[in-house]
Amino acid sequence: MGDPKKRRKQFEGPRKPWDKARIEEESKLEETYGLKNRKEIWRAKTAFRKKRHNARQLLGKKPEERERDEKDLVNSLVSLGVLNSGAVLDDILGLESKDLFERRLQTIVFRKNLANTIKQSRQFITHGHVAVNGKKVSIPGYLVKKAEEASINYYGKPMIIEAKKATLKSEEKDEGKKDLKKEFEEVKEAAETKEAEETEKETRKKVKVNE
Repeated sequence: MGDPKKRRKQFEGPRKPWDKARIEEESKLEETYGLKNRKEIWRAKTAFRKKRHNARQLLGKKPEERERDEKDLVNSLVSLGVLNSGAVLDDILGLESKDLFERRLQTIVFRKNLANTIKQSRQFITHGHVAVNGKKVSIPGYLVKKAEEASINYYGKPMIIEAKKATLKSEEKDEGKKDLKKEFEEVKEAAETKEAEETEKETRKKVKVNE
């Protein structure tokens, strides 16, 4: 049975630890969703693996036997927001890890523009600045149900966040373009003025010679 005080591992690690394609994929997921470590990815993959396993088992049963269990399984994923209403068992087999990451509280806080970055979103949640249905939630990996999404907001006093860096960089880039354009026009105008002066000098010289 094992020691009851020791928690069981809630995920299965990769079978090929040094597979390059998998490592690159996980690195991208880790960066995109601001995950703390690879265990969060493996935990999501394990959860979906179990759902797909249940779906395959139900597909092997007769329609009258699987009807109730199929409805419960599909509805649980529809309420979570990873499947659309009217989905069937075959849709469960096509789910990916990122579908679950999109339902994490950390991701949704960022998507709702309550934080500038995905990492800042995690920081706000762990520090107790985010609420779901008016209750403080300090777990970044909390899976938000579709019905709860609209209720996500700051807990207590609203956080004051700076303007997004991407916006600032864009504005600086635009200002830089304006400065370059202005400088180009000034140089062009100066060159045209100089050319006009030289043309005038040449004309005067020709006039004097003719005289």
